[in-house]
Amino acid sequence: MPTPHYVILHHRTADGEHWDFMLETGAVLATWRLAAEPTGRAGLPISAARLGDHRRAYLDYEGPLTRDRGFVTRTDAGVFRLVEQHEDRWVIELSGGRLSGRLALVRLPDGDAWQLTLA
Repeated sequence: MPTPHYVILHHRTADGEHWDFMLETGAVLATWRLAAEPTGRAGLPISAARLGDHRRAYLDYEGPLTRDRGFVTRTDAGVFRLVEQHEDRWVIELSGGRLSGRLALVRLPDGDAWQLTLA
């Protein structure tokens, strides 16, 4: 099986901006909306929200989104290794253009909120 890819897209909308963190999981991209851009170990943790899976086409896409949903620009991309995966915790090891190292996406106890943290 080939090494899975990840991408981080800067998503600008009329209402503001956020970053989409996408992990290739088979035929789809598991996706989290991040409140801030992950720029390395400094600045973590970052608030996140789990979104629905996205099409793999977003691994390589930059540009306008349909139905006036904004514009996306790729800020980082690379490969990752899934170290641990549970319903409310994903530990990943990234090797990308800007990010590298072990991070975790952890669901917070109060429900749907997640956080991107150091693992």
